[in-house]
Amino acid sequence: MEDCFEILISSYLDSKVGIVEHFVSEELAQHLVKRLFELKEQNLLKAAGIGNAAKLTQNSAIRSDAIYWLDRTNNNQHENAFLDQVDAFVSYLNRSCYTGITGYEFHFALFDKGSFYRKHLDQFLDNSSRQFSMITYLNENWQPEDGGELCIYDGDETQKIAPTNRKTVFFKSNELVHEVLESHRPRLSVTGWLRRD
Repeated sequence: MEDCFEILISSYLDSKVGIVEHFVSEELAQHLVKRLFELKEQNLLKAAGIGNAAKLTQNSAIRSDAIYWLDRTNNNQHENAFLDQVDAFVSYLNRSCYTGITGYEFHFALFDKGSFYRKHLDQFLDNSSRQFSMITYLNENWQPEDGGELCIYDGDETQKIAPTNRKTVFFKSNELVHEVLESHRPRLSVTGWLRRD
């Protein structure tokens, strides 16, 4: 497990964007996909917003995905298994890099066909608690024609990352402008932020 964590951190240190191919097991990925679709069938996914607290609004011209927040009080063993993996990663990150992460927040994200999220930063203007952004993809057999790439902008450089199954991406929340390009099939992930409150 720590080999996986080290790859994620080392690639982040090398290029500002950490990537590891298999952050979660095949079995857990399948259970998370099943859980996400169950939530959709139960109409528990909600249109995602932009901004925070009193400034939270919905604008489908900027963001058109649907989300559901993971929480241990949901008492779902597969959500909790994912959060256990995050706990282990945070512990390793704090020990090896002295980041001082004290918490996190994660949600399922479903981008239906035609959905996107325009350019943005993940840290709020009035709240700097989000330190690192972290996305784990849950898309089997993703093909280039399916779109939905995470597009990261760093000065004049652009990096496109395909949302292939079990891949995790990790970067500083206040540094890199990014967007989700239009998806041509349903695109699934667990997306969140490591916090220092």
